Amino acid sequence: VEVEARSLPMELGEKGGVENNGFVQNEAFDDKETEISSQEEIPKTCNVDVDPVAVEETVLKPYAGMPKEVLLKFSSQARYRVTREILFWLIIAAAVALVSATIAIIALSPKCLEWWQAGPIYQIYPRSFKDSNMDGNGDLKGIQEKLDHITYLNIKTIWITSFFKSPLKDLGYGAEDFYDIDPIFGSMRDFENLIAAIHDKGLKVIMDLIPNHTSDKHQWFQLSRNRTGKYTDYYIWQDCTQDAGSVIPPNNWLSVFGNSSWQFDDVRMQCYFHQFGKEQPDLNFRNLAVQQEIHDIIKFWLNKGVDGFSFSTVKFLLEATHLRDEPPVNKSQNGVIITAYSQLYHDYTTTQVGLHDIIRSFRHTMDEFSREPGRHRFMGSDDNEKEDIEATMMYYGTTLIQEADFPFNFNLINMKNLSGNSIFEAVDLWMKNMPTGKWPNWAVGSPNAARISTRIGKEYINVMNMLLLTLPGTPVTYYGEEIGMENIASENVSEEYVNSDPVATFPEKSPMQWDGNINAGFTEGNSSWLPVNSDYESVNVEIQMTWSNSTLSLYRALTSLRNNELPINRGWMCYIWNDSNVFVYVRELDGLDRVFMMVLNFGQEATTDLKAIVPNLPSEAVVRLSTHFGNAGQVVDTKLIKTEMGEGLVLEYKTAKPVHTLEAFQGKCFVAEKACYSRALNLLYRNC
Repeated sequence: VEVEARSLPMELGEKGGVENNGFVQNEAFDDKETEISSQEEIPKTCNVDVDPVAVEETVLKPYAGMPKEVLLKFSSQARYRVTREILFWLIIAAAVALVSATIAIIALSPKCLEWWQAGPIYQIYPRSFKDSNMDGNGDLKGIQEKLDHITYLNIKTIWITSFFKSPLKDLGYGAEDFYDIDPIFGSMRDFENLIAAIHDKGLKVIMDLIPNHTSDKHQWFQLSRNRTGKYTDYYIWQDCTQDAGSVIPPNNWLSVFGNSSWQFDDVRMQCYFHQFGKEQPDLNFRNLAVQQEIHDIIKFWLNKGVDGFSFSTVKFLLEATHLRDEPPVNKSQNGVIITAYSQLYHDYTTTQVGLHDIIRSFRHTMDEFSREPGRHRFMGSDDNEKEDIEATMMYYGTTLIQEADFPFNFNLINMKNLSGNSIFEAVDLWMKNMPTGKWPNWAVGSPNAARISTRIGKEYINVMNMLLLTLPGTPVTYYGEEIGMENIASENVSEEYVNSDPVATFPEKSPMQWDGNINAGFTEGNSSWLPVNSDYESVNVEIQMTWSNSTLSLYRALTSLRNNELPINRGWMCYIWNDSNVFVYVRELDGLDRVFMMVLNFGQEATTDLKAIVPNLPSEAVVRLSTHFGNAGQVVDTKLIKTEMGEGLVLEYKTAKPVHTLEAFQGKCFVAEKACYSRALNLLYRNC
């Protein structure tokens, strides 16, 4: 036994066993060892000359979980090093390409449309929109209750007319307190809740601000008439002479509502100046303290979450200090009998030097709240310069100095007669005078004008809405126009209403018609502040939602088309044809072969050969939308397009030669925010 024990290590040594490296499983070796063990005779000695390094290089291969020391042996090999470097530089090149592409896209992309450009604005007269507390007056809670109607219309912006605390003279445009809500409309908490609800739905809200004057009940006026401190000169005061018990004003200046614009105050024993009602004294904007008061008011409401303002009556902010008489229109007319505002040229009481400096200062204050992305605060000016388009355009500002985002455009309301030619003239007047790069806007109704159906006739309601929503720029819809509401008959306005508000116009402010129930769903109370129109059972939101061919259905289809089709949203507009009956124009976008052509009839039945006017026009076009819903989807011959009185067509066709590129139409095409479409990349770019 002792001999056997001593001979065992010798036999193992003689066998020359292979060393186990401890980290490589060599299957070939295992198989070989099995074969050897099966042999009957094993040599006792085996002299093999083996280089250990060579064995390791032959046997050692990468494997999962290898330690750092082994990994480093492989990482230095050429096949792994080269692959690693190639991948590294590919990643760097891809990153550089991605960054470069991003920079190029940003640099070439056109300016995104702001929220006030991207969709229609819906104007609400709050007293007539919806009553929530059964007192017969619309209020802020009522507006909140009906926000779903706004989204149903595909509208993103609400414009609420004045709701400041006021004696409600001139419909509340003479504020008694710029920092409070009139109780008839609710409370400040109601307003805050309304703002939150509006923003929760992704909507924006603008409000009226009338800086020119206040109510004579305002604390500033009460202090001014008593000559108290800094308020002494907050208003425009002048000495008046008296003759035989009557007051003789300082000059012949007239109120917008007629008669002298000077009113004697028996407390201060002077006359104060008022461009509107005698209950609405004008503020003295040559006093810097007054200007600062308005800036503070702007900041207050912007801090409340308002997204913008419509500044009304701003052309009246300054008056000439020399107080000279204004020249009469008819020089032969006796000055004593001149009492109507239209009988004078208002050279000294409107648009004075320094006015636009004040407006620019308003813009500067609003810009302080516009620094966050997507939080641009809108500024509009509401001055109806009927006879002076150049004066209106000044409110846009200049290329370097911004004033209003746009002055509100009432050309389509101020037309004296309706025809294809008059519509063209109203549109062209704005477009050819608008400064380059500025944004147009359009309105066909307002709180101060008769409704469409009353002004021009029921048969033109739909075609006017089609015009409004397919022109370039921002459309403004006055509440109720989406269902074709009419003025209430003047005899329906009781003496109580007239006596309580003698300078107001009422017929176009009748309560919104929501359904066919009593009071048209406006109020659950026994009566409304104004009578509801007698046609409310057939002209209301609820019933028109169920009719595919209703005014409401067409309005929604048009807003959807505008929001979803780039040529109508921000493309070119080119005039094609106009005559006494029809107005025809196209909307196009560079890079898109689809074109929309509007054929709108504002006269009598007509047949138009558009192929003769535009030689490159395809011989056929598809009716995308029509005021006669049954025509949608039909194919029409462009040589023979028939339209009935008040009919409107939105035609769609494809062409490789858009109208705005044709020499014959140069000077007849306009674009505000130019953009080009890339079909390959499916994006817009700027440099066409």
